[in-house]
Amino acid sequence: MSIATLGVIGAGTMGNGIAQACAVSGLGVVMVDVAQAAVDKGLATVATSLERLVRKDKLAPAERDAALARIRGTTSYDDLKGLPLVIEAATENVGLKLKILQQLDGLLGPDAIVATNTSSISITQLAAATKRADRFIGMHFFNPVPVMALVEIIRGLQTSDATHEAVRDLAVRLGKSPITVKNAPGFVVNRILVPMINEAFFVLAEGLASADEIDAGMRLGCNHPIGPLALADLVGLDVVLAVMNVYFDEFNDSKYRPCPLLKEMVAAGWLGRKTGRGVYTY
Repeated sequence: MSIATLGVIGAGTMGNGIAQACAVSGLGVVMVDVAQAAVDKGLATVATSLERLVRKDKLAPAERDAALARIRGTTSYDDLKGLPLVIEAATENVGLKLKILQQLDGLLGPDAIVATNTSSISITQLAAATKRADRFIGMHFFNPVPVMALVEIIRGLQTSDATHEAVRDLAVRLGKSPITVKNAPGFVVNRILVPMINEAFFVLAEGLASADEIDAGMRLGCNHPIGPLALADLVGLDVVLAVMNVYFDEFNDSKYRPCPLLKEMVAAGWLGRKTGRGVYTY
């Protein structure tokens, strides 16, 4: 499949990061969000990120300008018509994603591929709600998208080989290192990572060590670049809880029960960096 321009739905953290990665790789991007303020914020975030790369001599000023020129922000889904591939990167909410995907069915051509950026929602379930189940796939980027090399390519039960190959080729074109995984709650990385974060909250709640000591232990003892509690603050405690709830519901296994302390902090609105307070204060 030849792709010159693709669509990205969502101008938030993941959406604008995906748009930047695509634009830097020479692809045109139509980035859609529901509000102009969100679009403007997403474009500004990309501009700031690219400027940071210029200051670090990782990108030439001309390359920065060219990448920015390749991204067109819009609030109209009609601007996605005729595109061969769209990456949906909206909030991790099944109802919202289903609404967007059904809207795309009426806009895109019959051969167009739709990829969803999700960390926990069933690809098979989402594909079944579209008219292009064989051309639907998961493309799970990691935050921050411009920096992280990994992309999980998740095949639903219905995903065709041609769709998988096209999306895997796209990931490589973006300079990423994709891995292919089967559809299952949490896929591979988060299936391992999020329960580890949840366990760190149990350790904290039981008073076995302070937050600083827990994080230092995992950094120094396991060579992790960031401790699990600091990572939870970065990801968002509400996101961690949502993923654990998916595991608990899907597997019906008590080992996936969310830590009560995690639930309590989310109830308090202490969601991490984005609210200024989580396990740590920012």
